Order: sequence, then structure tokens, then C-alpha cells
Amino acid sequence: MSWPGVISAYRAYLPFAESTPIVSLNEGNTPLIRADRLAEALAPGAGLQLYLKYEGLNPTGSFKDRGMTAAITQAVHEGARTVICASTGNTAASAAAYAARAGLRCLVLVPQGKIALGKLAACLAYGAEVISIDGSFDDALALVRELVQRHPIALVNSVNPWRLEGQKTGAFEIVDQLGGRAPDWHCLPVGNAGNISAYWLGYQQYGRGLPRLLGGQAAGAAPLVHGRVIERPETLATAIRIGNPARWQQALQALDASGGIVTAVTDAAILAAWRLLARLEGVFVEPASATGVAALQQQIALGEIDPAGQTAVCVLTGHGLKDPDTAVQQAAPPHRLPADLAALEGYLGRET
Repeated sequence: MSWPGVISAYRAYLPFAESTPIVSLNEGNTPLIRADRLAEALAPGAGLQLYLKYEGLNPTGSFKDRGMTAAITQAVHEGARTVICASTGNTAASAAAYAARAGLRCLVLVPQGKIALGKLAACLAYGAEVISIDGSFDDALALVRELVQRHPIALVNSVNPWRLEGQKTGAFEIVDQLGGRAPDWHCLPVGNAGNISAYWLGYQQYGRGLPRLLGGQAAGAAPLVHGRVIERPETLATAIRIGNPARWQQALQALDASGGIVTAVTDAAILAAWRLLARLEGVFVEPASATGVAALQQQIALGEIDPAGQTAVCVLTGHGLKDPDTAVQQAAPPHRLPADLAALEGYLGRET
């Protein structure tokens, strides 16, 4: 039997009636990849059992699809004809795809020059009306929140509670994939803070154990770490370039309840983790997705997390093709050779 999408798969745990038509692209059921080589690199000889929840294999290439199937399903149920969101890219692409699936008009507000090429391309391909503003993500979110108070438009950002209902299914899947138990540590990037809040809801509701949460923020966009709004957040990890998270308090409550940690990691550390994922495990993600791995590496190095015999899951939130520019910029250029076998054999004999 084919995978039916997260609402149909976990309907007993979600607040949708059996009669509610579901808007789905068969999202979810993403792989949980055992990462032994990466575990050894992060904690040599410690016996860390590390897994990667690769959310980049959702239909639009990010974890946002879990929440968007729920938000768009509810919007259709309530009679909406238009949906809107503010986004740094992944929410926009997901909203555009699910709105197209449902036959809805979709408007997305993005910060001028602050959206990765792969995400912008997807929005345009799905037919969304993309509006670029001279301001930050936080400015865009403030605008759309005010707009929906004046017009009959459904807001599908993570302030929408249905988004969290869909996103919590990631926790259900992790537990099922681990054989019916939660990991010791659940590590993930924190931007608008909806995902960390949703995972905690999911673990609580599923009742198969509770992990400690480790949230990673980029050093230039770390409001939860510093306890204040960051007016001009800056990081190459565009997906988490957010200075005033919508789910700030809920995320802090989840971290506190789990005995968890929120920490800031530098862009250099994020890129280092991004390279390790690709080169040790063959998993290509957008830079922001590596933030949970970078946070885990940092906390092990600082002695804040003892990895001995622990099970950790790092959520990789978006596919690497979301941000191809960064990948190309960080890589060495291709080698150029003449179309000649001798030249190729000569290259083959070089030390790498």
C-alpha cells in the first residue's frame, strides 16, 4: 500500500473529521538515516547512535509540507479562496504547492534579496504571486498578520495552529522508525520556532518517551539565546534568518519542559556541519538544515552533552537544492582537462 500522507497516516492523532477532504501531496514518511561515520566524527569512540531525519525528501523539499497539508486542508474546509504567508522561502514554496493542489490563490511576501534561488524558483513555478518587500521576514510577517485581520484571507504561517498539528507527525514517525521509542536527544534548527514546538507536542501526544530538545540558532539570528528581538538578523542560513520568532514562548516552554538546550552556532560551524553531512554520509542539505548537527557537535565539545551510549536524532529540514548558490560558492571549481585519455590518466595518478 502506498503512503497516504501524514494526515491519513496519523488521523487518529489529528483533529480532522473522517469526512474532511484532505489536500495532500503524500508528504511525510521521510527516511531516518543511521549516520555512524558522522557520529564517530562528532564523538570518537563514544558509541553515539546518530540518526538523520531527512525532511528534504518531502514533496517541496522541506519539512514545511507536514504543516502545510494541515493548514491548507483546514483553509479549504473553512471556505478560503486565498492564502498568504510571509517567508524566507520554504514556507512560501510549500504554501504555493499546496494552494495549487487545492485551487487556491496564493500570495507570498519575501524579504528583498533574502530568499535562496531554489525556493524562489519553486514559488514561481507553482504559480504563487510573489511580493518582495524592502524589509525583513519579521516585517513581512507583521504585514500579513495585519492584512488577514482586514480581509477574508487564510494565513498559513506557523502562527496558524494547524501547521503545528501537521508538523508534529514528524515525532510520530521518528518514534515508529526507532522501534517504538523516542531518542535521548532531538536536535534541530530554530528559526520561527514552530518546528521545535510541534515536535514536542508530538512526542507528548504519542506517549512513547520524551527526548531532550537541542535547538540550534545561527549566531547572527539567535533571539532565543539572547532573550531579545534581533532587529537585523544576519546569517547565510537563510531559512532561520529570523529575529522575532512567532512561536518564541512555546519553544522556550518546550525546551524547559524537556530539560533541553538552545544555543547559537556560527555560520562557520554550520558550514562545517553541512560539509560533514555531505562528505561523510552523502546527505545534501541547505545550510540551515545543518544547524542541529552543528549544535550537537558544539555541545559535545563543550561537555554539555555526554554522548556515551546516547541516541540522537538530527532533523535536516531542507534539501540542498533549495540553496544551490551556497553549495557552488563553498565548493572548489570543477577541474578542467582536455578531452584526452592521457590527460585523464595523468589526473587519476595525482594525490587527492
